[in-house]
Amino acid sequence: MQNQLESRDKRIALPAIFAVSTLAILFLFWLIYFNTGYDLKAGWVEQMPWLNATFNGISAICLLLGFREIKRKNQITHQRYMTAAFGSSALFLVSYIAYHSLHGDTLFLAQGLIRPIYFFTLISHILLSIVALPLVFLTFYFSLTKRIAIHRKLARVTFPLWLYVSVTGVLIVLFLKLFNVAA
Repeated sequence: MQNQLESRDKRIALPAIFAVSTLAILFLFWLIYFNTGYDLKAGWVEQMPWLNATFNGISAICLLLGFREIKRKNQITHQRYMTAAFGSSALFLVSYIAYHSLHGDTLFLAQGLIRPIYFFTLISHILLSIVALPLVFLTFYFSLTKRIAIHRKLARVTFPLWLYVSVTGVLIVLFLKLFNVAA
């Protein structure tokens, strides 16, 4: 009976995870590349990238602390940090969508060596976030369904990708705020 429930659960949950991930990625692609936004210049909207960077930074810190705790075999504390990282990433996504809906895209105007560094960081961030999103959902799913062996194997891939995406999210905001001036 338990195996039948797990099989039915997998037939529903796994396609749902991939469907939600695909829809989220397609929506973000549309939001960034096809939606012009309202170009709202309100002060609070202009500060939203810092909020986004804060959520990404919190996520990165929680990921590192969660990693430390699982190495110490503190499973409950590990779960709390990973849930906080997930929550912070979810808040980032909501804030990111709100910002791009209200402001539109931000062009990177800086010239010189910083320009290819920025675009390498941005492109790798985008591509790896596309891979990381379903992996984060799957890793959480296997943890919540107590399939710890699969969770552990998947987390070895998910953790560095998620950490990279979180850290580069902060770096992208720093690049835009510190170097984004016309030459």
